[in-house]
Amino acid sequence: LSILEAILGQSSDSQPLRNQCKQPDPLLPSSSSDGLEDMYKYLSTPDFERKSIDRLSGAVQIPTESFDDLGSIGEDSRWEIMYEFAKYLRHTFPRVHDRMKPETVNTHGLIYTWEGSDESLKPLLLMAHQDVVPVPNATFGAWTHPPYSGHYDGKYIWGRGSSDCKNQLIAVMETMELLIHAGFLPRRTIVLSFGFDEEISGREGAGHLAPFLHERYGDKGIAALIDEGATFMEAWGTTFAAPGIGEKGYTDVHITVRMPGGHSSIPSDHTSIGVLSELITHIEAEQYPKLLTQDNPYYSQLQCGAAHSPDFPKKIRKLLPKQENHSCRSKPDYLAIEAAKQGRDIQYLMQTSQAVDVIQGGVKVNALPERVSVTVNHRINVGDEPEMVWNRLASLAKPTAKKYNLTLHAFDGMKEEAQSISLWADETTLRYAPITPTNVDKNTPYAVLAGTTRALYGEDIIVTPSAMTGNTDTRYYWGLTKHIFRFGPGYDPSAGTGLGNIHTVDERISVVNHIATVKWFTLFVRNMDEADLEE
Repeated sequence: LSILEAILGQSSDSQPLRNQCKQPDPLLPSSSSDGLEDMYKYLSTPDFERKSIDRLSGAVQIPTESFDDLGSIGEDSRWEIMYEFAKYLRHTFPRVHDRMKPETVNTHGLIYTWEGSDESLKPLLLMAHQDVVPVPNATFGAWTHPPYSGHYDGKYIWGRGSSDCKNQLIAVMETMELLIHAGFLPRRTIVLSFGFDEEISGREGAGHLAPFLHERYGDKGIAALIDEGATFMEAWGTTFAAPGIGEKGYTDVHITVRMPGGHSSIPSDHTSIGVLSELITHIEAEQYPKLLTQDNPYYSQLQCGAAHSPDFPKKIRKLLPKQENHSCRSKPDYLAIEAAKQGRDIQYLMQTSQAVDVIQGGVKVNALPERVSVTVNHRINVGDEPEMVWNRLASLAKPTAKKYNLTLHAFDGMKEEAQSISLWADETTLRYAPITPTNVDKNTPYAVLAGTTRALYGEDIIVTPSAMTGNTDTRYYWGLTKHIFRFGPGYDPSAGTGLGNIHTVDERISVVNHIATVKWFTLFVRNMDEADLEE
């Protein structure tokens, strides 16, 4: 028996489990040259480290913030910081701008194309976004180092965007710059696509870039796509590389209550704020059920844990085989319920979430509020649909409307009218993403990604599919390829796993992580260039 089998005490079951989470052999490029070998060695030198720190630090110092209330491009001056960032890229990566074809889309969207020698091969698409989440002025003092300093403390580069995701953008650009200098000549066309408003749903950036590329390359015209996303995780005594192969869906539902106003000295028994508060209480009183379908990437992740992890929970292991026939929503999903006990970050991989995030109402203390509204954010589980959310909210609003003699407009196109409760979904509604294939028995993009990762970090790393609870710019690219990977390939064991305080105080990235990201991209690009892919 292997040590793992002895620990688990189930040698008869381990091989079938391993077949459900096969790991490809480490994959290194088979062809090389003195220039490419020297380039890869250079990535481990102090000179490259110093210059790479400077490049990422410089990018962080440009505050490319995107705001929810941004006006039109060309009219709202807050967009203009993107010109400075584009100028920085031109100055920092001259070979990329000389050898690759740069194009702009919708003013600030950036595309770079390196034409390959074999037109029959579908291109490889590498993505990132230029924008960052704004830093509230009130939090500046809470940062260990100023948020736009790009400070390097000997281990980390600090600042907004350092790990979300200027690190990935700069790593991709460094990879191209290095490959060009090393004399690499791709067979497969390489395309870079950088949006500029991902943090506010990407409609101006990726929402224009994706159609531009779709017109050029057509349906499923891209071999594979890498964008920001999940990274590495420690679980059950194992280190996993966890590329995101799916994303939850999304819907923001706006609820507006309109009731008569008047002087607050002669109030009605229930104001619009009170009525809406009652409805919110009903909404929050019951959560969506936990459900883990077989096509949910977390189901595959559990299979990988059962196959490769010494500390995998026995109860979950016992429930896994029974899940194969689970399809009845009227019965509790015991596997999902048990797996959710691992934490909220795991729970919401298997459950539609609801969060009452924004509320507005009332204008003066002596005036009864005539209008109050709330926005409820939902991230939709794999297997659920937006209509399920809408139907549930409508059913909850119906008795409240009846109780207070209000007209109910539930997703009927009427956003509001007097004496009513109105519900409507924002145009950003999104179904859950198509699931990327993860077959490693053939030469697939997933097999190349997994083999590259194990070549760089060692065979102790287990590559597992994972899901994203949030959404990325990839939402606009579904028509271009079925091989979409949301993956941050950098890993620094000494810094731990996770996303580096993204969207909050003290965002940072370790230099070891960043350089590992560059190494990964140089290997992955070359491996993809050599691969004769099978769909």
